[in-house]
Amino acid sequence: QVQLVESGGGLVQSGGSLELSCVASGLTFSDYALGWFRQAPGKEREFVGLISGRALVTHYADSVKGRFTVSRVNAKNMVYLQMNSVRPEDTAVYYCAASGRLSRGAADYDYWGQGTTVTVSS
Repeated sequence: QVQLVESGGGLVQSGGSLELSCVASGLTFSDYALGWFRQAPGKEREFVGLISGRALVTHYADSVKGRFTVSRVNAKNMVYLQMNSVRPEDTAVYYCAASGRLSRGAADYDYWGQGTTVTVSS
């Protein structure tokens, strides 16, 4: 059974930093691209960033480029989202997800975590 479990969410002030973590089990971790998505209240889920299985490729949404960084440690089945210079509009539930392909589309992701909430105060 595949499981993805996020952690690290919380309350952070605007301009601050936060690191989210996601641990995976039940899959051959390096075979999967890992993506981060977020969903703000009343809005659709949106792509944040992704990293390829061997960490050779990363992609980011324009809204977070230069502020957020996705990384992974395959030996630990872990993926991270480092969030710097956060803004109130970054407030959302953040999800990690695994896909057999590099894609920004949520529909291409096979496995999802339960989400962790990030709140940015102004």
